[in-house]
Amino acid sequence: MSELDWDDVRYFLAAARAGSLAGAARALGIEHSTIGRRLAGLERSLGAAAVLRNPDGLQLTALGRQLLPLAEQVERSVRAVSALASAEKARVRLATPSGMSQLFVHGLARLRDRHPDLVLEIVSGSRLVDLRRGEADLAVRVGPVTDADLVVKKQGELGQAVYAARSYLQRRSTPTHQIDVDDLAGHDVVAFDPALAATPAARWLDARSHNANIVLRSREMTDMLIAIVSGLGIGVLPCFMGDAESDLIRLTRQPVATNRLSLVYRREARLARPIRVVADLVTTSLQQHAARLLGR
Repeated sequence: MSELDWDDVRYFLAAARAGSLAGAARALGIEHSTIGRRLAGLERSLGAAAVLRNPDGLQLTALGRQLLPLAEQVERSVRAVSALASAEKARVRLATPSGMSQLFVHGLARLRDRHPDLVLEIVSGSRLVDLRRGEADLAVRVGPVTDADLVVKKQGELGQAVYAARSYLQRRSTPTHQIDVDDLAGHDVVAFDPALAATPAARWLDARSHNANIVLRSREMTDMLIAIVSGLGIGVLPCFMGDAESDLIRLTRQPVATNRLSLVYRREARLARPIRVVADLVTTSLQQHAARLLGR
C-alpha cells in the first residue's frame, strides 16, 4: 500500500454522495475526468477498488462502504481545524496595565462596526504577560522594554500624581494646602507592593513615607484606586485614573513620576491583519488621550 493522498479521500466522499462522476464534478466545480483520476489514485493507494463504475452511476464496494464513514470523519476533522484556525485569526489578545482598558471603550464600538468577525480579548493587570509564549498578541507596557526580540512602538508617557479622598481630608481635618507631599509623616499611605519598588512612582513615594502609616500595599492600580477613593489613605495613581474620580483631590499639580508608554508585539505578529487592526486602535486611542495620560 502506497502513501495515501488525503485529498483523494475528499474526491471519493463527493463521488459517494453524488453517486456519479458527473454529480461529484458539479458539486466540486471541476471536470469529471479529475474525479475519475482521483478515485483511481485512491484505489491504487488502497490496493483495492472502492467504487464500481456502472452505466447508471457509481456503486460502493465492500471496502468503499467501510471507507465512507471514515472519510466523513476526516471531513469533520478538517472542518473543525479550519474553524479553529479562522477563530484564532479573528481573536486578538491585548494585555494592558490595570484600569487602562477604559481608554479603548469608544474605539471598540467602531472596531466592532468595521470588523464584526474580530474578537478582542483584554488581559488586564500588572503582571507582564509573555508574548513569546503566546499569552497575548499585543501589550501596552509602562516603563522600559528590554526584550530585543520584541517590536517596541513608543506611545507617549504616563504621568502619576498624589491623590487623597475628600473623606480622608475631612476625617483628618487637614486642608489640602496644609499637606506637605514631600514629607508624609503621620499620614496614612496606600503604598506599592515590593514587586514594583523599582518603578519611579514607588521610589518617589517610599522616599517620602519613612514616618507615614502604611495602611495597604498593592501591585494593582485598580485596587489602590479603590482604597484611596474610600478614604483609606494618600497614594500615587496614574493621572488618567485619579483625575477621573470626583471624590479625589489631586495634591500635586505636576506629575511626581512619568513612565514611557509603549505598544509591544512579536515581530511575526505584524503580519496578521487582525493584530494590525487592534494595534491601530490602541495607537489611535492613546494618541487621543495623550494629555490625559501625561496628566500635566
